[in-house]
Amino acid sequence: MSNLLQAIQTVVRCQVLDITGFYRSRNKINAVGDALEAFIKDIFSDSLYESDVSKKHEIYENVFSYFGNQNNPPDLMLINGDAIEVKKIESENSQIALNSSYPSAKLFSNSLMITQACRQCENWYEKDIIYVIGSINKSTNQLSTLWFVYGDCYAASKEIYERVRTTIASGVNLIPDVEFSQTKELGRVNKVDPLGITHLRIRGMWHIEHPNKVFNYLEDV
Repeated sequence: MSNLLQAIQTVVRCQVLDITGFYRSRNKINAVGDALEAFIKDIFSDSLYESDVSKKHEIYENVFSYFGNQNNPPDLMLINGDAIEVKKIESENSQIALNSSYPSAKLFSNSLMITQACRQCENWYEKDIIYVIGSINKSTNQLSTLWFVYGDCYAASKEIYERVRTTIASGVNLIPDVEFSQTKELGRVNKVDPLGITHLRIRGMWHIEHPNKVFNYLEDV
């Protein structure tokens, strides 16, 4: 079973900084964000230098129980292990966009933020979640910092975020003379215009401070 310590050991051993160039040379990936996700997948599965595609996929299947999508957390889940969320940014001090999903101290199987496939990939209720935050220098395309932060060291409990989200959503739905429909977002307004052909989605856009700022009280950070 893979874990964070094994992944860190692989990072130290491999010394790959230009991850986009590394995967481009193997005709795999061009986008920087996709390259970072592939890199994280490979270091957790210790398959960084595996060139046989079939063999690599077999390794993945033996390490991960879930492979995410662009719209829902997490990006990966280790079999009987942690959930992993990967974030790529250019500046080491920029806020990190989480889009419509608030930060998680833990990941729960009853969360509305995850997919049914994630819920059913294995028998689980609660998982630790690791935020992997990679800063890629825009001019050199090289990995300058790579943070692995457990959610319970980084985020508040889900009740904190749910209270704010629920309060906003409830307030939006109290607006008079507007037709709302059920949604997992903050709100959805139907038939905004006189013709009844325009609709409005109201979404939250969550951000969290970079670990460089959050943990700046630590030495050598």
